[in-house]
This record gives sequence, structure tokens and C-alpha cells, in this order.
Amino acid sequence: MRRIVLPFVVFTLVVTERVVAQDTVVTDTVITAIRDMALNESRLPSLAHELLDVIGPRLTGSPGHEAAQAWLLERYASWGITARNETYGTWRGWRRGHTHIDLVSPRIRTLEGTLLAWSPGTNGPVTGEAVVIPEVSGPAAFREWLSTVSGKFVLTSLPQLSCRPEAEWEASATPETLTRRQADLAATAQAWSDRLARTGVPRSDLHSVLVDAGAVGLVTSTWSGGWGVNRIFDALVEGAPTLDLSCEDYGLVFRLAENGSSPVLRLDADAELLGEVPVSNTIAAIPGVERSDEYVVLSAHFDSWDGASGATDNGTGTIVMMEAMRILRAVYPEPRRTILVGHWSGEEQGLNGSRAFAEDHPEVVRGLQVLFNQDNGTGRIVNISMMGFTGLAPIVSGWLEQLPTEITQHIALDVPGTPATGGSDHASFVCHGVPALRLGSHEWDYRTYTWHTNRDTFDKVVFDELRSNAALVAMLAYLASEEPELLPRDRITPQFGWPACTPALRSW
Repeated sequence: MRRIVLPFVVFTLVVTERVVAQDTVVTDTVITAIRDMALNESRLPSLAHELLDVIGPRLTGSPGHEAAQAWLLERYASWGITARNETYGTWRGWRRGHTHIDLVSPRIRTLEGTLLAWSPGTNGPVTGEAVVIPEVSGPAAFREWLSTVSGKFVLTSLPQLSCRPEAEWEASATPETLTRRQADLAATAQAWSDRLARTGVPRSDLHSVLVDAGAVGLVTSTWSGGWGVNRIFDALVEGAPTLDLSCEDYGLVFRLAENGSSPVLRLDADAELLGEVPVSNTIAAIPGVERSDEYVVLSAHFDSWDGASGATDNGTGTIVMMEAMRILRAVYPEPRRTILVGHWSGEEQGLNGSRAFAEDHPEVVRGLQVLFNQDNGTGRIVNISMMGFTGLAPIVSGWLEQLPTEITQHIALDVPGTPATGGSDHASFVCHGVPALRLGSHEWDYRTYTWHTNRDTFDKVVFDELRSNAALVAMLAYLASEEPELLPRDRITPQFGWPACTPALRSW
């Protein structure tokens, strides 16, 4: 059994939006040069292809992550930017191979399924009946049923009544049908919860109990709520393959098992557990010429889940920061302050890479002018939160007023914003009391269709939006570097108390 990392808590505050003024006349030659290079000489499509199509997903501790970091170093070197990989700990190494899953009885159908990260493979094809956790009268009856599980696949998720997105039900169903559906959903969820409760096994222990009973594999389904899209996370236990089936195929197999048709599955899943392997962040910098011990930091996590290519989480944030650094090196090669970019590892496991960097580099924290973090999809940046720092809004607003209207016209400021205790890597620095701002982007159905899903691929990237984002980040980094003094650290304290910096997990 391994340690389960729970999600961070994010405080919610009422914020005030301040919309940025428009119709700006740009007179700064560096800003003009940044705009022209970002919009007319973009490298974003080629960077995206190399990272997302050629290298692919970047699961922490995987060969894919290691290969992607080598690519980062090569790219930065080709632009004349010094970069390094900085080890901060170890994590469980894992290599994904192929996953082939078929229904072989009572009929033949190739199923859409993905082995979950850090799950063992099958060492060749395995075949077994698929069964559902049964209706039992209590723990004793469940223990008796467990004696029949050996050699079988066990379905452990509640199937969806329909894999149509909820928006379509709301748009197309009659009011009577919609009311009936809501009642059916509630009743089905309650019945499934009651079924699991009667086993007497806590949900957190259920997969381990099934593996100990000899299950040949566990089958789950985590539907995102969109057409053909599932969330792909990691396996909860060791000892047997854990497979996620699409909403539609999971429902098919579940109905066959529940109605006595004895479905049989054949699974051939290749995977290799690699033991504890070093994990690192990739750091690149353009040295400052006047205040080299003060820092403007560009921030985006580099790791991803590996059910797809990690395109919008967070390949897009990665290549925006890379492109901003490329542009700055060309048009602003001698910044006043050091401009540093952090491509963090382990964000998906608890912000571990950025938290470790903040712990290991007090000199960067102490000299931090501002950090700009981007981590939510392919959309244009529409929101900049002050993260509870009360003196930043006039300064950030002043920066934006110097930028082209086409870049800033969609942006609003959250003032004073929400103090971050988690969510993404800016929180690793906010907790130290230094300005770290979240650059929030337009949704583009991120939560439903690409966030942690098997559809987070190159084709979802909107390059017009990213070109604007790269220009914005480079311009903000330039203006922050040129600011006469360090930004103020004054901040609000939420009613639950200001968050403490929790030490990074540096091993599995």
C-alpha cells in the first residue's frame, strides 16, 4: 500500500473585479518588439508538436518526463539560455506500455480502456469473468462472496445512467423527463452508496480487499461529464492491474454482469515499475545586470497525467513560458533583475517540485519581485488574481495600461484576490508571503473535456490564444524587471488563518 496524497484546500473569498482600461497607445520599444515577435514569429506550434506529439505525456517519475526534460535543456541551449535540471527527491518510477482490452463473451467488442498510472501490467494477456460488487445483507455475506473473486475482474464504480452530457439533457429533454432523470440519478447514487456500505469495508480499503481476495484486475470508470471523456488518475493499490473503461463501455460490461450474462474480458496491459527514481525541476534563467539577486519568475508545471498528452494541463502553460523566455532573450537580453523560469515536476502529486524549490532556495524567495503562474488550459488569459496582496493592484494595473489593447482587452483583476493554499504552483510561494500571481485563462471546456482526461491532446490547443498569452507574460516580466523597487508584501489574512508552508513530499 502506498501513501495517498489528498487534495489541497483552497479558501474562497469574495473578490472585487477591476476591468483593465482599453485603447492603449504603446510607446515602449521593448513592448512593441515583444508583440511583433510573439504574434508574427511564433514558435508555439512547433514547440507543441515536439512536446505533445513526439514526446507525449510527462508523468512524474516516468521515462517520458525524463525525455521531456532533456528536450527542455536542448531547446533553451539553442536560444542561448542557461538551463539545468535540479533534483529535489525521488518518486516511484513507472513506464506505460500498451493497453488492449476486449469483451470476448457474450459477444466480441474491443473496449476503450486505459491502464491507470503506477498500476502493474499483466505480463501477457489474461482472461476472466467480470463481476460487480454484489448486493449483500452485511459484512459476513460480503466475505463469503470474496471467496469467489479469485481470477475475476471486479467492477468497482457506479455506472452512469446516460453518457450524454448534462447540458444536452437540459437543452433537449422535456421538463417532465428532466425531473424524472434527476430523481433517478439521486436514487441510483444512494442505492450504490448503500450497497458499498453493507459490505462493511471502508471505500478507501475496498480495492486492497479485492486484490487480497485474488481479483485478476480492477475496473473503474471516472466520467468527466463530456462526450467520450474520462478522467485518468492513478491506481489506488498495488498487486493487480487497475483499468479505467470509457463511460459507454463500462456501462455495457456492468449491465451484462448485473443482469446475469457473465461477461468475460481479456486484458493485455504492458507496464513496468521502475523503483524509486530521481525527480527534478528544470530551471532556466536570464541573469539580471543590475539587481541579479532579485527575481521575476515565470512558472508552469511540467508534469502531467498520462492518459493523453497533457496538452492543456499543462503543456500549454509550459510552452507559453518557454516562448516568453525565448522572446525576452532576443529583445531584452540584459534585464535589470534576473528572469527565471521554473518548469516544475510533481505538481499533480501535491505541488512537490515548486514547494521543494521554494524550500531549497530562500535567496529566490527573499529576492522575489513577482511570480507569474499559468496552469489551466489553452484559453486567453482573462483574470489575474492578486492572491490577497493588498498593494499589488495599482502596480499590476499600471503595467497592463502600458500594453496593447489587443493583449489586455479581456483581462480583469481580482482585488485583493483569494489567498492560495493550493491549486497550483503559485501557492508554493504565496505561503512564504511573496507575490505570486495566478494567470487564469478562458475556459474552453477545460474542466469537462481536457483537465486530467484521455482527450487532453494537441488538437485541443488554440494557438491564437497562446500567442497572446506568451506576449502578455513576456511584457509583464519585462515591466516587473524594470520596476524601481521590490513590490509590497502587504497581505490580507483569511478568516481561517494564513496558510502555513507544508514541507514538500520528496519521495513516494
